[in-house]
Amino acid sequence: MATIDAQVHCYERNHPGRPWIEALPGPPEMTGDQMVAAMDAVGVDGALLISVFAMYRWDASYAIAAHAGHPDRFALIKPVDPNDPAVAETIADWAATKGAVAVRVMMRPEISSDPDDPGLGRVLAAAGHDSLPVNLMCWGRLEQAAELARRHPGTRLVIDHLGLPQPFTPPPPAEPFAALASVLALAAHDNIVVKISGACTLSHEPFPYRDLWDSLGRIFDAFGLDRCLWGTDWTRATALLTYREGVEAFRVTDRLSDGDRAMLMGEALQRVYGWAPRTP
Repeated sequence: MATIDAQVHCYERNHPGRPWIEALPGPPEMTGDQMVAAMDAVGVDGALLISVFAMYRWDASYAIAAHAGHPDRFALIKPVDPNDPAVAETIADWAATKGAVAVRVMMRPEISSDPDDPGLGRVLAAAGHDSLPVNLMCWGRLEQAAELARRHPGTRLVIDHLGLPQPFTPPPPAEPFAALASVLALAAHDNIVVKISGACTLSHEPFPYRDLWDSLGRIFDAFGLDRCLWGTDWTRATALLTYREGVEAFRVTDRLSDGDRAMLMGEALQRVYGWAPRTP
């Protein structure tokens, strides 16, 4: 099976030519070459490379450069701005970009909480027109995500990071699955997929994070594994675990059969995004 990470980030050191807007916890850089080396060390064949919003906002140029160096290993996802009147044109241009497979919306306070917001409507309509899934970073706004899915049944929505708040640094939340019922309710919408990304950062136990599996199992049962996508959210998680631990936790567990593991760690992603890595 191909093992594909549903979310990684690459970025270069902060410099005047491409300055960071915000700094994030993590290493001073994670170049495309370094990310591929980390993937090779643990047998990850490919990854969805998501341009880092905090550092670069709407500028995906570094992610594009990293993809150019490793076009067989990365596919690309770019954040877009629903408040930009020209966002539909941005999405059309992105759909024509080599390696692009999706767009992302960061549901921050400046983005309307109204499911009928015209800007969000433009994003979902344009993405659906160009057959691009829309990744939603929507902690605390799962009900809005459900309404967006209902209003745009022809657009695939991918809920980032289980739809649950996740930490950058220890400790994990005291009740990491407090909003689980709202996550499970999203399964009623056939056009919603959930990323099982960054899950290990929610654990109160050391590797292999056995306290996660009852809650994860409820998500798998609700959505079906063909609508669940494993990922690490590397490098956001570096203060909590290693990349190897984020991968191996899903390989060593006895809660997944070999067929389950193949679907969760690669096959479902290929179906959702229409992309697979090519390795020698």
